[in-house]
Amino acid sequence: MDTRRLFRISATALVAAGLLLSGCSSDSASGAGTGGRTGGGPTADPAALKKFYGQKLAWRPCGATGFECAKMKAPLDYTKPDGTEISLAVARKKATGPGKRLGSLQVNPGGPGGSAVGYLQAYAGIGYPAPVRARYDMVAIDPRGVAGSEPVECLTGQEMDAYTQVDQTPDDQGEETELTAAFKKFAAGCEKRSATILPHVSTVDAARDMDVFRAALGDKKLAYVGASYGTFLGATYAELFPKNTGRLVLDGAMDPSLPARELNRDQTAGFETAFTSFAADCVKQTDCPLGTKSVADVGARMKAFFDTLDAKPVPTGASRPLTESLATTGVIAAMYDESAWPQLREALTTAMAGDGSALLTLADSYYERDNDGSYANLMFANSAVNCLDLPPAFSGPAEVTKDLPSFEKASPVFGEGLAWASLNCAYWPTKATGTAHRIEAKGAAPIVVVGTTRDPATPYKWAVSLAGQLSSGTLLTYDGDGHTAYGRGSDCVDTAINTYLLEGTPPKPATKCS
Repeated sequence: MDTRRLFRISATALVAAGLLLSGCSSDSASGAGTGGRTGGGPTADPAALKKFYGQKLAWRPCGATGFECAKMKAPLDYTKPDGTEISLAVARKKATGPGKRLGSLQVNPGGPGGSAVGYLQAYAGIGYPAPVRARYDMVAIDPRGVAGSEPVECLTGQEMDAYTQVDQTPDDQGEETELTAAFKKFAAGCEKRSATILPHVSTVDAARDMDVFRAALGDKKLAYVGASYGTFLGATYAELFPKNTGRLVLDGAMDPSLPARELNRDQTAGFETAFTSFAADCVKQTDCPLGTKSVADVGARMKAFFDTLDAKPVPTGASRPLTESLATTGVIAAMYDESAWPQLREALTTAMAGDGSALLTLADSYYERDNDGSYANLMFANSAVNCLDLPPAFSGPAEVTKDLPSFEKASPVFGEGLAWASLNCAYWPTKATGTAHRIEAKGAAPIVVVGTTRDPATPYKWAVSLAGQLSSGTLLTYDGDGHTAYGRGSDCVDTAINTYLLEGTPPKPATKCS
């Protein structure tokens, strides 16, 4: 599996995941914003933040040729800038030329929990269109709580193995108790291992860090490409710092106005849309293991296979059998990129024949599990950020049970499992600081919002909504499959975004690409 696709399947896409994997102004003194409805509490006097905004980064070579890394200081708590400081991982690859340098282009692959530094080094710094890399320094900051930036830690590798195998579709009180116990153990592990950072990993905090990074790089305006959750991060930045907002591309957009339950239900419907597209393709293939009669038949057989695994997991040749929960994760992982569909058909074929190893590999890619049994902190940071940004979707099992029909209506294949996965934040040790609200970012420069019509993780209607909320938002539509659109093979999309990044001209309203 190539690195770019790995990022599509994992870090770019979790958004509102659980067990599976959702009005301010700038200040002229330092660029620091003042807190608003985005949560996270009020910001300190901008003068107290000058030591952070004025810091000089000590760059050193790292990774592949041409990349440099550094550590950036930020306050743990922006309301107490003279208190504890944290260290955040940043990286860059300088503009290659030719052409006049346009400044720095920050990138974020999403999650929340995806390593932006890893994304920069594995893809954006070498795979973004050459004209963009020629004129921008490609830069990234791991958000606080993620990867190289004070990472949230929760469970050991063995504990995560057990956690990812827990039955997500409880059939009785005993299985329901087991699932809630798993959520509680996960939350308790995060509190035990990451108590200091846990209350300070909100999207608002991360957006404030982005502005410090902008200033440390010497940029007057932020240029940014964010995917998936990275769109929420970018929109939050624009709300906090509209006067510092430059050319922002928000690809695979989230809708900040939706509460957690609605976000999760919409995402559930998004996965059903993507699966329907997969099913329509599958019935045309000679190797489709789910039937060749109709899309409905494929869905019914998929659900029946999940039910079979619920009763009897399939061996994988490893210590972990393929359970219903792991199989579901593997299938969902392949929904992010249609180029993974042949791999999914093959994995399902072998799993149905009694070898679940290939489908387990897809699930492991989603969870960022290495062959040695260790996990990246993606899933830990994902929960930490989501549970801080919004109040929980459900307060307890009774609410999930009551709302199950709406999730199953949204997705007959995935609805039950994703409804129960939405319960994870109910047991979180840190109270949410954010609230669902519209983001208008009045005074910001034109912002391009990109939506893919059959996106599984960030439904197209979210992009329509965000573009409508932003006072300077412009919607660019990609009529296609998969998660996000930039760099996925559409010349129309790539040309529109490249023109915007290089010339500052957004696409015409209602531009639609295929």
